[in-house]
Amino acid sequence: MKSVTVLKPHVSINVRNVQASIEFYKKMFGIEPAKVRTGYAKFDVQNPPLNLAMNEAPVKERGALSHLGLQVASTEDVLAIRERWIQAGLTTRDEEKTSCCYAVQDKSWVQDPDGNAWEVFVVLEDNLPEKAEATACCVTATTELVGITR
Repeated sequence: MKSVTVLKPHVSINVRNVQASIEFYKKMFGIEPAKVRTGYAKFDVQNPPLNLAMNEAPVKERGALSHLGLQVASTEDVLAIRERWIQAGLTTRDEEKTSCCYAVQDKSWVQDPDGNAWEVFVVLEDNLPEKAEATACCVTATTELVGITR
């Protein structure tokens, strides 16, 4: 069987306003879009490798997507990306040593114009046991983003 090399993941999202989303993602990724057409934009991100496309469509509500994220190697990396986001004028919300997804993580969150939540995070401790009081923490975190502060 032939070996296949995957170049990068591709994510395509529907957005209410392509231009507003372009402005957000330029700030979030720190790069210009690779392609812009009427009702369409694409970011070809090298780090992290990602092909992100946006299609303008009537979006009434956020869909079933929980959130998107960028896993990094250290808390220093989380803080560096957070600082870049703040310098670009994005509003962030931070969580330090939070227990989420059966792991201890440091993270920072931003939200795009359509309400899609993005986190940058590092896993500090993984594979924690299940607890009776455990909740779907990332779902709670994304719904709280409406009131995020820097």
